[in-house]
Parts: sequence; structure tokens; C-alpha cells
Amino acid sequence: MDIIVTVDGPVMALRLDRPDKKNAITVAMYAALADAFERAAADEDIRVVTIAGQGGLFTAGNDLADFIAARPDGEDMPVFRFLRAIAACPKVVIAGVEGLAVGIGTTMLLHCDLVLAAPGTTFSLPFVDLALVPEAASSLLLPRLIGRQRAAKHLLLADPFDAETALSYGLVTEIVPADALEGRLHGIAARIAAKPPEAVRLTKQLLTAPDDGVAERMAAEGALFGERLASAEAAEAFAAFFEKRKPDFTRAR
Repeated sequence: MDIIVTVDGPVMALRLDRPDKKNAITVAMYAALADAFERAAADEDIRVVTIAGQGGLFTAGNDLADFIAARPDGEDMPVFRFLRAIAACPKVVIAGVEGLAVGIGTTMLLHCDLVLAAPGTTFSLPFVDLALVPEAASSLLLPRLIGRQRAAKHLLLADPFDAETALSYGLVTEIVPADALEGRLHGIAARIAAKPPEAVRLTKQLLTAPDDGVAERMAAEGALFGERLASAEAAEAFAAFFEKRKPDFTRAR
């Protein structure tokens, strides 16, 4: 399994473990992540969930070959189960990010309570370049967090940004040296897990008070995402990616 799940008392640690593929996420990995978050939500003994990547990388985003083979065209698909589970998770969720945070590697952070990042981390949202649209309600949450024009810069131009920029945006809580990231991640998780559990639960509940806009935006994005995956533009974008050439969208009409 390419997702390592470790439970140490009140802390569930999730690790993307596919370093040879830059921790690119497959359908099976999404299913495992969804299972883990659903398990954490239902287990009163688990108070904190951490998520990180193996091999000095967070994730290069979706495994495109796997994604094309198992197109997410329904709400019960593992990727949408995972997104709903992390967005609705009643436990504190802390991410430790380094190396690459591509696509969903960045958008999932919008649903984390704390995000620690190593100095050399690169964040990017290349959806439009792949003839797709944003997901994880990022088209709603990112403009709320950083402003519409900045969000447009990263969602339309797909300009990557570094950890310092992410910190200034409020997407990242703090920057931690790479060699201290794991220790800091688990140290903070242990601190929160040691606090009064009901007070922590209620505080997170208040911080993430229900917002129908998020669920509605996720559903709208998901429907459009499925349509875009089946489009001629997406076929050309993916073919160009695998063939390592510049896409030609004049023939994708």
C-alpha cells in the first residue's frame, strides 16, 4: 500500500509513500486516505491527524495515467470521498509539506488546520494547463484566503509559488527546516492531543462552522472536472505531458 497509516495513541499519522513516483496519488491511494479520515472521524480516541510525504516530497499531485484510466465521474469516486472526508474531518488536521505540493497537494491544504512547510517547497495549481478546472473548493477558498487577483494568478496562469509566499498568503502556518519538519509536525500534534479533547473539538467546530458554499462549490467543480477530463483539450494536454512536448490546442476542438 502506498499510504502508511500509523496510530500512536491519540495521533493518526498518514504518509504518502510512493517516492519513486514523487508521491503522485492514485485512485487506490485516495481510497486509503478516505478510509483513514473516515476512521479518524469515527474514533473518539483519535484527536489529531497528520499528513506528510515520503522521500523529501509531499506530492506531485494526481498520477495522470491512473487518473485517466479511472476517470472520477461520480460523487462516490475515491478522490471525492477523500475531499469530503478531509473537509469535514472533526479532528485537527496538520500537514507537513516539503519538496513539491502540486495540484491537490496544494488544494488539500486549504482544509488543514495547520500547515508546516520546508523552505524549498514549491506549490502549484496547474489545472488549466491540463485543460481542467480547480477542485477541493479551491476556486472558492483560495480567493477568500489570498484575494481574487492572486488566486487568478495561480489558477489561471498556474504560476508556482514558494514557501515564503505561501506563508505570506496564510496558506502555511510556519516554515520549518526540512531536517526538523517531521519532529515539529509530531511535536505540535502531541501538544494538541494533550489538550482538553472536548475544548479542542468544539474550537475546531467553531473555526470550521458549516458553510454550504464549500459543499456546493466542490460539487460544481467535480461535475465540471469530469466533463473536462473527457474533453479533446484534456486529451491533447495529457498526450503532450506524456510525450514531453508543447500542447497544440488548435487541434483540440
